[in-house]
Amino acid sequence: AERPRRGGVIGYTISALVLMVGVFMLAAFGVALGYGERQAARGFAVAVGVALSCGLSGFLLFRRHRDGALLTRDGFLVVVASWLAVSAFGALPFVLTGSIPSYTDAFFETTSGFTTTGASILRDVEALPRSILFWRSLTHWIGGMGIVVLTVAVLPRLGIGGLKLMRSEAPGPTLDKLTPRLTETAKILWLIYLALTAAACGLLLLAGLDWFDALTTTFGTVATAGFSPRNASVGAYGSAFVDVVVTVFMLLAAVNFSLYFQVVRGRPGLLLNNPELRVFAAIFLIAAALVTLSVTGGGGYRSFGEGVRYASFQVASILTTTGFSTADYDAWPALAKGVLVTLMLVGGCAGSTAGGVKVIRLVTLFKQGLNELKYLVHPQGIFMLKIGDRPVKKDLLYPVAVFFFLYVALVMATALIVSAAGEDLLSALATGLAMAGNIGPGFGSVGPARNYAHYPDLVKWWLSFAMLVARLEVYTVLVLLTPTFWRR
Repeated sequence: AERPRRGGVIGYTISALVLMVGVFMLAAFGVALGYGERQAARGFAVAVGVALSCGLSGFLLFRRHRDGALLTRDGFLVVVASWLAVSAFGALPFVLTGSIPSYTDAFFETTSGFTTTGASILRDVEALPRSILFWRSLTHWIGGMGIVVLTVAVLPRLGIGGLKLMRSEAPGPTLDKLTPRLTETAKILWLIYLALTAAACGLLLLAGLDWFDALTTTFGTVATAGFSPRNASVGAYGSAFVDVVVTVFMLLAAVNFSLYFQVVRGRPGLLLNNPELRVFAAIFLIAAALVTLSVTGGGGYRSFGEGVRYASFQVASILTTTGFSTADYDAWPALAKGVLVTLMLVGGCAGSTAGGVKVIRLVTLFKQGLNELKYLVHPQGIFMLKIGDRPVKKDLLYPVAVFFFLYVALVMATALIVSAAGEDLLSALATGLAMAGNIGPGFGSVGPARNYAHYPDLVKWWLSFAMLVARLEVYTVLVLLTPTFWRR
């Protein structure tokens, strides 16, 4: 009896997510009607009908099992199946409107959207209907905070099962439970997310962008994603004020959201004294300074102020794994490109919308590396690993080390597969880093002025898999591939 109940909870949760995707599609359908895009409106109408009917059918079918308990491994299965389901249904508008006729390409674009990667197969986005561009950017915004976090926020009956789901999806080594009730935690995270969205959108409207460009650019910014309604990305606006706004909010979105909650509660000291945030800020400032020095003068920007503007934007974009661009950084001097490649391995803070390895993991590994050097000099010594004032237990250190190994393995596996498709080494390695870090554009044939359309279909399916693995923090997907997971 227990197994059917667990299966019912799994079906109930996935159906709820598909239902919510259908509801979000209604917003894009409204945009199509508002702009008089008849063909797009017909395609969205069919996509909405399919998503709502499938989601509602499953929701009602499994509703009586909604109070069932989930095992820890059930959480992994639900999260992976949910992300696959929303990507599969989310690709329908692209195909049904004729914007992306190939389902492989549509699935790649949608997965890239929901995982906030920002890698695209589209060569001319400005030629597409606005409703499609809106849906494309909206997938970013939904996936930025997490589709499972949204589900837990609106489905309080998931209870302790919701905690297992959020831990399987959370971007970082641990999940901070902000309140005793998990549903309240999910709601607080979404309220912070909405506040950042409203603030960024308001400032972009003040900068002179129309509501459509302001909103779609905001979706990509606060989700640290990268889809833009313009072929030239943020650089198309040619505005220093827009660059500053996007730079600031990319950085803000890459900060642990639990710190904002503490600030609201009147504890700003926790924000200022957070060791991960201090390291994150230091990395940004040092990288921005190096890139500025590299691109100013011989790098193409004559004034120091211009160099700061473009260097800071691009450093923030890569460090936060957003993937926006205001210049073709693939043509920058070697030092600037070297810094950006290094940043592709870093990422933002845990508990943010950013991808990558995460700063806290790198800090942990760096400090443990120093301890290992001390052990060589003092074999009998006892050295405690601390992050700030908090000691780190070894049972937390081992998963961090294994995560980094698996992350690098994902990068190399992707690079090898892309190389087998005939790409040069730089493009292959950049693709691996861009997929594993959920960054989007890279270097070479996938640089900021290019895209992923030229890759064969089989490579695109692998890249879609790699984006999903990276967004769900590696373990969540790979554990499903082990025989142990499927044993009773």
